[in-house]
Amino acid sequence: MHVSYALQAKGYRVGPVYDDVLAMAWFFLELIVKSMALEQTRLFYHSLPLGEDVPPLQLKEGVFRCIMQLYDCLLTEVHERCKKGLSLAKRLNSSLAFFCYDLLSVVEPRQVFELVSLYMDKFSGVCQSVLHDCKLTYLQILCDHDLFVEMPGRDPSDRNYLSSVLIQELFLTWDHDDLSLRSKAARILVVLTCKHEFDVRYQKPEDKLYIAQLYFPLIGQILDEMPVFYNLNAVEKREVLIVVMQILRNLDNASLVKAWQQSVARTRLFFKLLEECLVLFEHKKPNDSTLLGCSSRSPDREGPVSPKYSDKLSPAINNYLSEASRQEVRPQGTPENGYLWQRISPQLSSPSQPYSLREALAQAQSSRIGPSTRALRESLHPILRQKLELWEENLSASVSLQVLEITEKFSTAAASHSISTDYGKLDCITSILMSFFSRSQSLAFWKCLFPVFNNIFNLDGATLMARENDRFLKQIAFHLLRLAVFRNDNIRKRAVIGLQILVRSSFYYFMQTTRLRVMLTITLSELMSDVQVTQMKSDGSLEKSGEAKRLGKSLEEMADDVRSPNLLKECGLSEDVLTAVPEGSTEIRWSWLEVKPLSDSLLQALDAGLEHALLASTMTVDRYAAAESFYRLAMAYAPVPDLHIMWLLHLCDAHQEMQSWAEAAQCAVAVAGVIMQALVGRNDAVWSRDHVAALRKICPMVSSEITAEASAAEVEGYGASKLTVDSAVKYLQLANKLFSQAELYHFCASIQELIIPVYKSRRAYGQLAKCHTTLTNIYESILEQESSPIPFTDATYYRVGFYGERFGKLDRKEYVYREPRDVRLGDIMEKLSHIYESRMDGNQTLHIIPDSRQVNADELQPGVCYLQITAVDPVMEDEDLGSRRERIFSLSTGSMRARVFDRFLFDTPFTKNGKTQGGLEDQWKRRTVLQTKGSFPALVNRLLVIKSESLEFSPVENAIGMIETRTAALRNELEEPRSSEGDQLPRLQSLQRILQGSVAVQVNSGVLSVCTAFLSGEPATRLRSQELQQLIAALLEFMAVCKRAIRVHFRLIGEEDQDFHTQLVNGFQSLTAELSHYIPAILSEL
Repeated sequence: MHVSYALQAKGYRVGPVYDDVLAMAWFFLELIVKSMALEQTRLFYHSLPLGEDVPPLQLKEGVFRCIMQLYDCLLTEVHERCKKGLSLAKRLNSSLAFFCYDLLSVVEPRQVFELVSLYMDKFSGVCQSVLHDCKLTYLQILCDHDLFVEMPGRDPSDRNYLSSVLIQELFLTWDHDDLSLRSKAARILVVLTCKHEFDVRYQKPEDKLYIAQLYFPLIGQILDEMPVFYNLNAVEKREVLIVVMQILRNLDNASLVKAWQQSVARTRLFFKLLEECLVLFEHKKPNDSTLLGCSSRSPDREGPVSPKYSDKLSPAINNYLSEASRQEVRPQGTPENGYLWQRISPQLSSPSQPYSLREALAQAQSSRIGPSTRALRESLHPILRQKLELWEENLSASVSLQVLEITEKFSTAAASHSISTDYGKLDCITSILMSFFSRSQSLAFWKCLFPVFNNIFNLDGATLMARENDRFLKQIAFHLLRLAVFRNDNIRKRAVIGLQILVRSSFYYFMQTTRLRVMLTITLSELMSDVQVTQMKSDGSLEKSGEAKRLGKSLEEMADDVRSPNLLKECGLSEDVLTAVPEGSTEIRWSWLEVKPLSDSLLQALDAGLEHALLASTMTVDRYAAAESFYRLAMAYAPVPDLHIMWLLHLCDAHQEMQSWAEAAQCAVAVAGVIMQALVGRNDAVWSRDHVAALRKICPMVSSEITAEASAAEVEGYGASKLTVDSAVKYLQLANKLFSQAELYHFCASIQELIIPVYKSRRAYGQLAKCHTTLTNIYESILEQESSPIPFTDATYYRVGFYGERFGKLDRKEYVYREPRDVRLGDIMEKLSHIYESRMDGNQTLHIIPDSRQVNADELQPGVCYLQITAVDPVMEDEDLGSRRERIFSLSTGSMRARVFDRFLFDTPFTKNGKTQGGLEDQWKRRTVLQTKGSFPALVNRLLVIKSESLEFSPVENAIGMIETRTAALRNELEEPRSSEGDQLPRLQSLQRILQGSVAVQVNSGVLSVCTAFLSGEPATRLRSQELQQLIAALLEFMAVCKRAIRVHFRLIGEEDQDFHTQLVNGFQSLTAELSHYIPAILSEL
């Protein structure tokens, strides 16, 4: 009867009466439902067993047809009136929705689904905003039914019909132009998910799995139409993704694996969706106490960050927070929460201060407090603000942990090759791991990550460590080193474990750590630009920062075999995780002996960077320290050719500014050596190991070992592909130019001989002609140097000793300095005084020790810093250091062509009575020989003295040495061959100079004074017979060589030198007569 009345109303479709009928449609629809419920009760009241539910009513075909006609009529009214924007249409739409909602509790659901299908057909596709809004309202009411989860499919073989309709329509709405509809669709989904989660009827795992499988097609639709998802705003994406996370949390492994088996592209999209979860739910605290620290590098500023999920809370979450925020909070302060609870206003319970977080957010939004997220948060009471922060942090951690769990399942499936993915790179795993490490995460997440990280590398380490994943490995290494700087010790220790896991994987899959060492060195270099390694002290000076200390501590712990077992246990791993043999291997390859050099190498790079930063303020004054700083950086980054070359070139520039041409040239040679080694190592150059060995003779720093380490650095902009023959030739030519400026032409010749093979292989005859022309000029310059009457000196050398605490690391150390040849002792004293006086404070002074005596540092005055500067001479390789002769530099010109020195000496006169100078009979001599760490010319201007030895010569040995020195000087002029036919005889000018100093009457007191001191009276009786014979033999040989030299002089001179020759003959005769008083046999000998 109710249906017939309703159908009669169809005849009056115009006018106010019909509008009134439509407005009261809910009443008639309610009557229809209640009459059906009464009929249901009447039919089953007597036949239904006690305790069983009343079965749904199966409507007769005629009745159901009438209801369909009425429903269709009302749908038509909704559809037409919505286009006019009438509010009556929305009310009528809700009435129809509730009608179906009620029918689902009374009538067979599949008959109700016919009505729902009729509605969906009428509102199919993307409608006008008003119509689409009605459709969403209809679905929202319908799906809120208590039995929604248990609804059947439209066909017996199908699952829940309503859920499939809902998913399809919601996804269709997300592609709608109306932003409010998108938001409403996302909110409907979240509310439904929350309702299912907290429904006490569905708390069993199998029930949750069933619900997850109902909604799982939604994820498939998102993956099929990812642009639709990407087109949502951040808040809507969060709404969708929180549902995705809920689905995945309750889904079984079989369903996940099945989803990953469809295609490689679809699997990638699945993990892209997970990455979006990590991005959108990342929680960043304004000042995170676990991070590197609060510095000017990371200011707390409002940036273009997407709003928090909680800034627009869903109704269900709002309700949850509303209840949770009313719980009592104990006002106690802890270092972790960051709030001083004692300072909170006691007016917490005042009416103006809401208890509820939801109420507080609503109040702040309605009052329009500031346009930014920060202003909204700062308007909250501290307790509510902390609750909001805590809730968001927990949400972020929950999402990250869920993604981590899925990633571990995926890794296990990938290890068994049961899914569709890129097995060459496993890019799904690498991308999600990089996303984990690059986001701000909670401590709870870090505690769970590293056991999973270990499992993943156990299962798929061979692929993850392969060359195809160099970029991934580099980024993981960077983030582990970044975590190693964290203030929170729990996170820092886990970073150490992560580094050890990488080292272990390198051992087991590549038998060595070369590539990993390269990766860690590169990432450490990049990290050093982000980490503040120095901090200002109260006195304005710089010191090592806490960040640098923590990083150094982590690198030390990485190689600490004693503490490692406890560290592993603290991090939830077994003690033998590093030494355990993985599947497919038969032996333990972990070696602490190899981990230690890796750790030391990274510590060396850290220390070099730190020292460079500490020297920043003094580099312009102390150029020696600046050059050493660049040198240490170059050596620390030697495993990476690009970085090694970069710092060598910085060092080269620094030397050129100081006009230290030889040192700058050595830097250029070192760069060429790095490139040549890489080229020889990969067998793609014109050079061989012999050429590298030839280069080592010029620059000993060039390693003699040809390894594949350079090619191991081929990663993301770093690598051997940049190291070419042309670049090596370029730096060899630069070295040639710089050596020419230093006038070290012997090195230039060797360098040209390395360039020529390149042009020969290319048949570049023009370039070859230039090289040979250059070689001609080089050899002519060498000939000019050797034929000069003035011995060529390329540099001067000085020993500098440092004594005083203010010198720091230099205290009680000795260095040999290489200076330009025109720098005298006074010049270097003035230069070093200027450098180090600026470092003295008011309590300390600088004093220069004026002589070269041996210094006992313990006897020096405290509070005073001492410099001892002494001129030293280089020692040739074959020189007899025990010789008592006086050293004359010109004697060894012929054997010093290499001009590479690592030993130096200086002579110090002394007497046994404590005086420095005395008569010949009392004058002793101490010869000190210094061994340096490396040889000159070097990459730096000064080298550390690593060994010092002393020899003492008695007065008579000293005298014999003086005479032998003059004899050798004359013999050298008489016997040294010349390079041309016209220059075979000794040089006249040089011979005259030496003879004048030996036999001229006015200067021959030197030889006579020796005879007077040792061959007359009492001194002669103190000499041993052997010493007496050696002295007489030296004098006789000296006179014989002088006589021979005078004869040669006579053959060389012309008319203009006859008078000078007469003076030499008279001087020789007078000297012979004087010596005959002490050595009578001299007359017969001569």
